Amino acid sequence: MSETASEGTFAVVGTDTGVGKTVVTAGLVGWLREDGVDARAVKPVQTGYPPDDDAEFVAEACETDDAATCIERLEPPLAPRVAAEQIGASLSYAAIREGCERALATSEVGVLEGVGGVRVPLVDDREVIDLVADLELPAVVVARSGLGTLNHTALTVEALAARGVRTHAVVLNEYAGETIAERTNGAELERMTGVPVHTLPSFDLATPADAVPSVRRRLDRDVFPDNVRRALG
Repeated sequence: MSETASEGTFAVVGTDTGVGKTVVTAGLVGWLREDGVDARAVKPVQTGYPPDDDAEFVAEACETDDAATCIERLEPPLAPRVAAEQIGASLSYAAIREGCERALATSEVGVLEGVGGVRVPLVDDREVIDLVADLELPAVVVARSGLGTLNHTALTVEALAARGVRTHAVVLNEYAGETIAERTNGAELERMTGVPVHTLPSFDLATPADAVPSVRRRLDRDVFPDNVRRALG
């Protein structure tokens, strides 16, 4: 772990873009804060800004700006390296990493939220997975529930393991159990990866604040890495 990172730090990463990382991150950070744990989400780079702003979503969900930080924001809705190239912006991996380290260290529990999938280009030849590995964080992987998730999720866990990143849990998001694929994917992923799988059923998200109680009701506290559960008491 980074010398400056909080001992309770972990990452929420995805198998792809749009799988629900931000909602899960908001729910977990809000859950911790409701239980008196000083928790903060950190987004290394936000693209598609505006209107997309994942850190703002987390802050609104937790009803405080203290709940989230974003290091860099870029307008094009593309991978960070590509977005920066398109507009001639200068991104520094060292600056992003150091910014994440500082932000994660400011809270009792820091939660790094990934950008798209783990192999998304971040800066130069660095990818999201490089940042997670360099910060030495365990990961919670968010994935789709339906057909096709076995391949994407297993490859994500495998890629993380190859970089020395331990996947603590997988969250199959928007689980409905309406198909054989959905009903069997959890057990099959556990067999394939050896990682515990949690299912997060769909819920109404009228406002960001709905994410916290909804995630808390639907996920078991075992979704948190061991050191974070100790902070919960």
